[in-house]
Amino acid sequence: MNRPILLAALAAALAACDSPQDTKPKADAVKLKPTVASKASPPPPPPRAEARKLPKPDPNKALATKVKRKLEGTAKLDAHAIQVTATDGVVTLWGTVDTAPERKRAEEAAASVEGVQQVRSKLVVVAGS
Repeated sequence: MNRPILLAALAAALAACDSPQDTKPKADAVKLKPTVASKASPPPPPPRAEARKLPKPDPNKALATKVKRKLEGTAKLDAHAIQVTATDGVVTLWGTVDTAPERKRAEEAAASVEGVQQVRSKLVVVAGS
């Protein structure tokens, strides 16, 4: 078999591992400066977190919220059944109220909020609502 060839290759490989290495520094080797423990530099600052961009507030939603708060603070008006939407200064009131005067108060309260240009009332009078 090829046993003698295999043994010769193994012996050559082992002999190469045992040969002395060239201890001269190579010309392209990088020389490192010795470090001094007493002149330790401070650790690098932690990486800065990128500033999170906050979404721009929706002016329509802000206006609808202001109108809803105004309705909730209006006397003789039950605002829990009234929903408010807004689009470019036009406020729409949705839902139910107990009486026609209550509907009128809701419309007037909404119109009094700064930024409201028009009020559209989709309020339905339902006794006991």
